[in-house]
Amino acid sequence: MVVRRAVKATKIVPGGGAIEMELSKALRSYSRNIAGKSQLIINCFAKSLEVIPRCIAENAGLDPVEVITKLRQKHSQGNEGAHFGVDINSNNGIMNTYEAFIWEPLLIKKNCLIAATE
Repeated sequence: MVVRRAVKATKIVPGGGAIEMELSKALRSYSRNIAGKSQLIINCFAKSLEVIPRCIAENAGLDPVEVITKLRQKHSQGNEGAHFGVDINSNNGIMNTYEAFIWEPLLIKKNCLIAATE
């Protein structure tokens, strides 16, 4: 089913946890404009999105704290860091997953995020 969707997908997003890190960054930025408990809830959801790249790093035998720190730093640089995700094949730990052809269909990501919020 996933392969069929990937072949038929008209839109893709970078894989390797890149889209989750970018969404986490955007949610943290948005939560700064909100007061009260809603800010805490949004921050917690943003942090929960970082579990995906953390698990990828752990499963690859990398230091997850170091990888998440590098990804946060790279994603804070704006659009040039938006496509960076976990690199399981190098000691650096991160790479531009879009340029490395590590892609995921947008439809699958949308369905995962919708299911996570319900």
